[in-house]
Amino acid sequence: MTLTMGKPLRVAMGEAITEAANHNDRIVVLDGDTGSSTRTDIFEAAHQDRFFQLGIAEMNMFGMAAGMATVEGLIPIVSTFSAFVVSRAHDAIRILIAQPKANVKMMAGYAGLLAGSTGKTHLMFDDVPIMRAMAHMTVIAPGDEIETKAAINASLEYDGPVYFRLTRPNTPILFDEDYKFEIGKTVTVREGSDVTVFSSGPHTARVIEAADLLAGEGIDVHLVHVPTIKPLAEDEVVAAANKTGLVVTTEEGTIVGGLGGAIAEILSQHSPTPVKLHGINDIFGESGPDKALLEKYGLTSHHVATAVREHLAANK
Repeated sequence: MTLTMGKPLRVAMGEAITEAANHNDRIVVLDGDTGSSTRTDIFEAAHQDRFFQLGIAEMNMFGMAAGMATVEGLIPIVSTFSAFVVSRAHDAIRILIAQPKANVKMMAGYAGLLAGSTGKTHLMFDDVPIMRAMAHMTVIAPGDEIETKAAINASLEYDGPVYFRLTRPNTPILFDEDYKFEIGKTVTVREGSDVTVFSSGPHTARVIEAADLLAGEGIDVHLVHVPTIKPLAEDEVVAAANKTGLVVTTEEGTIVGGLGGAIAEILSQHSPTPVKLHGINDIFGESGPDKALLEKYGLTSHHVATAVREHLAANK
């Protein structure tokens, strides 16, 4: 399958919230001095009266968002780097937003490994396990610009806190304009019979390339894209695993409690299946060019294909 390169998810996010605000005057945006990077500057240009620049005071920013949602009935969209959402503001999110189920949408930009040369302190690939462990939190990792916009629109109809995992680079287009997103549902990208592979976010594009490589070797991959990591449709996960009886999970994030952990938890309880977790091991990251980082941390399509081959060989 040949994929066309599309926009970065952060640009799609900026466009989506701006368009949504044209029709919903309850939407406001709070930014942590990162608008030109996370692209909330698109919203600022169109709706300056509903844009609040809070600077590098993330805990205060999320506290303010909680107040806007609770007292004023607004729909605050809070945007900054994922490292600042998950690490710096964790306590405020947990106490002020998650516990009371405040209707706040968190746009976590520069998530995952490919955060440019922002420095290793800004790399955040343990965000999924941290946020999905938080009660009342919905965790969404869209795969392309089309899914990002659809997921944002769906989240604006949902009353409760949502964490969006948004990556930095340009992203291949996975879906057409007719694509329908539903919170909690998975998407079968490719039908197969030999091994079921679960992936999420833009990493699914690399998994599609890996499936093409494996098809040339006679290995038939059943590929399931998981845009909502929490909640996750247990019946869909079980059905996809049972289709082949063998599962590989792969993600641009830590394998400690991430997407792979979520899949393994479901299967261990409802349909025990051999599962191989592929992703970033229990380590911190480094700064560098995208291609070099994908190679170093074993996340290229060739690495994904190798993980699948190894799992098949171990379970013959």
